[in-house]
Amino acid sequence: MKNPPELAKQFTLNKTFILKIIFAVFVLLSSSFAFAAYPDKPIRLVVAYPPGGGTDIIARLIAPELSKKLGQPVTIDNRGGASGNIGTDVVAKAAPNGYTLLMGNVAPNAINVSIFKKLPFNPEKDLAPISLVAITPNILVVNLDVPAKSVADLLALAKASPGKINYPSAGNGSSSHLAGVLFDSIGNVSMTHVPYKGGGLAMTDLLGGQVDVFFATMPAAMPFVKSGKLRALAVTSDRQSLAMPGLPTIAESGLPGYSATTWYGLYAPKGTPTDIINLVNHATLEVLKNPELREQLISRGFEPVGNSPKEFATYISAEIIKWGKVVRLAGIEPE
Repeated sequence: MKNPPELAKQFTLNKTFILKIIFAVFVLLSSSFAFAAYPDKPIRLVVAYPPGGGTDIIARLIAPELSKKLGQPVTIDNRGGASGNIGTDVVAKAAPNGYTLLMGNVAPNAINVSIFKKLPFNPEKDLAPISLVAITPNILVVNLDVPAKSVADLLALAKASPGKINYPSAGNGSSSHLAGVLFDSIGNVSMTHVPYKGGGLAMTDLLGGQVDVFFATMPAAMPFVKSGKLRALAVTSDRQSLAMPGLPTIAESGLPGYSATTWYGLYAPKGTPTDIINLVNHATLEVLKNPELREQLISRGFEPVGNSPKEFATYISAEIIKWGKVVRLAGIEPE
């Protein structure tokens, strides 16, 4: 028979063990309750650019369908500036509860880490990937006052007058910027880069004739190409787009090896519960299967994707490496 001190010690150990079990069950039940309640209020979808650009367009197409799947309004919050860094940082620092999401893209989520000396966020450590939503080639367009009818014409103009042809972008380090840098590098020409605070603002000035050439996102440029307000010369991908059949690639128009695409994906702040990430991921995948939405996306130049959080994370890591090499190859100094 155990003596009193041993019995007391055993009782203390058993009591501690029981309390740990009770605490674990409480945490599990609390987590399950929180997950079951999500979402019980509107969700904010941050777009790190002003209205009108490709990121804004895809967010506004996706948001109503996500609202239906999640049972709560998904509202767009445009937070433009600093090549997408300001809006992205808003989400990186938001409460990780699933009520603030980001429609990210290749610039702030893969390129900017090589463009800026100091970012207020880390694209891999401060954000939780949910799903790659879509990819799209950029489209090389010119305003109607530019006499170029082809990539060859544009190269000839640029070589004849170095620095005279200018091209806007959605900001330093954006996909439209690097697409122009790559064009200059492979084409051995020198065009003047004019950074804007978003693709929508750049498009406005292109239509107004203040700038000449734009490596625009296809969704933003297609309506103006179809209406005859802009002239399309080529797409920036390594294959022709289903949205604009017959329009050649830059690579097959005289610059072999040229390829630059834009992608868009959903994120949450790091630390958002896995159950919530998976719920939003599932809703997103279901939305992207909708035939009507797919038709809307494809008609605007988006190619719907949809994948798992893990697959998206792997894709992001590869993109950061890829664009880091392009930035170094182009000799762009971090700002």
